[in-house]
Amino acid sequence: MLDRLRGFVFDLDGCVWQGERLNPGAARTLTALHRAGRGVAYLTNNSRARGAEMSAKLRRLGVTPVEPALTPLEIFGDVVTERWGASRVLVIGAPELAAVVAAAGHTIVDVKAWRDATVVAVGNDFDLTYERLAAAARAAAAGAAVVTPNLDPRLPLEDGDFLPGCGAVVQAVCVAAGVRPVVVGKPEPPLFRLALDRLGCRPHEAAMVGDSVASDIGGGRAVGMRTVLYAPDGAPPDAADVVVRSFDELAQMAGVAH
Repeated sequence: MLDRLRGFVFDLDGCVWQGERLNPGAARTLTALHRAGRGVAYLTNNSRARGAEMSAKLRRLGVTPVEPALTPLEIFGDVVTERWGASRVLVIGAPELAAVVAAAGHTIVDVKAWRDATVVAVGNDFDLTYERLAAAARAAAAGAAVVTPNLDPRLPLEDGDFLPGCGAVVQAVCVAAGVRPVVVGKPEPPLFRLALDRLGCRPHEAAMVGDSVASDIGGGRAVGMRTVLYAPDGAPPDAADVVVRSFDELAQMAGVAH
């Protein structure tokens, strides 16, 4: 099946790399796909970086050539505008998240002025404090909509280590407030459709390759893509259309063995 596909969309965190290290065989397989004329795109749920930064990291780790990567930050500010219009936004997350919100024309609300917020944007916040968490939960409980790049509970690092992910922060806010968030990134459709547009592929002509059944496989299936689960430790065969233990196995199945 994979040898007939025109395009491949790859997740980054946990699939192409772990922290600052490429997964074994990733560079060889991605290069082989490019040389064979197959479309390649990158789609990540990272809530702290734009696509250009992710592409630069790929080059730094030895993946060339590199197509522009897609992250939720590419569309985050526009989603807020489409759903709620010009908004007063309390941002719990990285400076990059606040920057895209402001660039879309929204007003950034200070933590101490949480009562003024009409939207709460929650990303992975490495400077999270109890004050910031409480302000976000109080604003949400008072009626502000909660919007987030993703619900991923962990950010994978090298050697099986991890950091709490964006989803862990969002859960804390939403459980305290008694609300549900609006999700911009995977598994919601918009970024998958953007990736397909960049590849010039219809959904059935491309595969989503990732390590998360919930966000990568679930999202890919929802838009009609073929799905490939990268699972070095194995997984049930019905977890995705195809389950691979390595990038070399993926290259073989795609007909670009190096």
